[in-house]
Amino acid sequence: MGSIRRYMAFVKPYTKQIIITILIGILKFGIPLLLPLVVAYIIDDIILVDGLSVEEKQSMLFKIMAIMLFIFVVLRPPIEYYRQYFAQWIGSKILYDIRDQLFSHIQKLSLRFYSNRKVGEIISRVIHDVEQTKNFVITGLMNIWLDLFTIIIAIIIMLNMNVWLTLVAISMFPLYGFSVKYFYARLRNITRVRSQALAEVQGHLHERVQGMSVIRSFALEDHEQKQFAKRNDHFLAKALDHTRWNAKTFAVVNTITDIAPLLVIIVAGYFALNGVIEVGVMTAFVLYMERLYGPLRRLVNSSTVLTQSIASMDRVFEFIDEEYDITDKPGSKELKHTDGKIEFSNVSFYYNEENTPALKNLNLTIKSGETVAFVGMSGGGKSTLISLIPRFYDVTSGAILLDGTDIRHYQVRSLRDKIGMVLQDNILFSESVKENILMGNPGATDAEVIAAAKAANAHEFIMNLPEGYDTEVGERGVKLSGGQKQRVAIARVFLKNPPMLIFDEATSALDLESEHYIQEALEELAKDRTTFIVAHRLSTITHADKIVLVENGEIKEVGTHDQLMNDKNSSYKRLFEVQQFQ
Repeated sequence: MGSIRRYMAFVKPYTKQIIITILIGILKFGIPLLLPLVVAYIIDDIILVDGLSVEEKQSMLFKIMAIMLFIFVVLRPPIEYYRQYFAQWIGSKILYDIRDQLFSHIQKLSLRFYSNRKVGEIISRVIHDVEQTKNFVITGLMNIWLDLFTIIIAIIIMLNMNVWLTLVAISMFPLYGFSVKYFYARLRNITRVRSQALAEVQGHLHERVQGMSVIRSFALEDHEQKQFAKRNDHFLAKALDHTRWNAKTFAVVNTITDIAPLLVIIVAGYFALNGVIEVGVMTAFVLYMERLYGPLRRLVNSSTVLTQSIASMDRVFEFIDEEYDITDKPGSKELKHTDGKIEFSNVSFYYNEENTPALKNLNLTIKSGETVAFVGMSGGGKSTLISLIPRFYDVTSGAILLDGTDIRHYQVRSLRDKIGMVLQDNILFSESVKENILMGNPGATDAEVIAAAKAANAHEFIMNLPEGYDTEVGERGVKLSGGQKQRVAIARVFLKNPPMLIFDEATSALDLESEHYIQEALEELAKDRTTFIVAHRLSTITHADKIVLVENGEIKEVGTHDQLMNDKNSSYKRLFEVQQFQ
């Protein structure tokens, strides 16, 4: 029940609207309860009454039916409209609030979390599971109460007509309650398992759609069909488990609700034959059985829907409960200005505690405005080291100091606001070129966007695109070449104008012409800023103020290009010479 209690926090702001909707619903569900009484009145007080002429009976019939037509044709339609509208409006508003909080939550989760999760599974929680919870509002907080109201009013009316028949009518209630409790206890768990299986299919599908070029290039269509079928079969098995249990529930519960009307017909018929009740009362009672057990059958459907909703709620709150690796400490301050002096003090870092350390006892000081290049073999820890500066991960031990203060004492967002990053594979969003550049500073003017693009050597190619700056680049920038994507990413950083820069393999995957344009832009961008470069091609970092060789998570050498090249035993010198001969 913890999930329901937490969900009610999202419902609470709409309590007034829910009460109004329930009151409108009471009118909507209450009006049909008049019909059996009208039928009993017509049979017992009009049709079977002696001493009235046919004309008088017809007049009474037309009057009563005129009133009923007014109620059902004039009054009921707007009542039905507003009940449906308000119910859906409330449900949609609550889902909006939940998704809004989930997106905020998604943006705070660490990269460690995303490295262990499939994107499709996360999307399944935010879209599919949240949508399922809407039924809790519409069904659980509204329809169930209205069905219960219908049942209570029907029982009160029936008790006034005949107590014994009413007792016969509700005699199956205990058995109904027991069967619902028995079946739905397990259904919640089965539903949760089914939702997880669906999320796995969605996660696999999302990943494969993104990697379709790999599947095609290796002619893996048949293999991937089998891989997808494996996950699809797993979901089918869980869906059929859910279907079987659901079918058993309906078979048992509907049998119980079908027995009660038969018992009433037998007893009411016996009473009518012996003059205990009138024919009209018997007819009304039989009609009220539908008003009594119709809502009960709907409650069975509602129980199924609610079980699915609560299972989805569990998954939504399980996701919300994912803890943040990177958080603002109590009393952390906003970083308003920085000189860009960075110091690594005895820094060690583990991705997972059971693994070997990715970085071991690093000590390094970078002065304000210096350009520092990190070099070494792949897997040595270069990218890990620079990912600690914007706190994508926090150090396991030691500290990183910015202007003499531990970066963990600054608010995370204000720290990252002072850092511009250009990566090997920069993510562009599917919007226009202009929108992607504006990521650097959403409030910038068109003139500032163009100036940033020119500084990044991107303006010329942008103007040659079909719609210039308004050209949409496709998902992940698929419509642009690697060099064009990099230049848009660099323009983004120019627009941000941060005091610190991080270039992580920014030119390693580019052709020579693109590398020339980008290298030129990067050098312009790095002027008067503290700059960290992770480099694959050593020829691009000979100008750096400091070159740091990182191997197996440790700093092995530090110096300028000339200093390291003059050292006969330098590993950097060997690496540089190997690349020159390639």
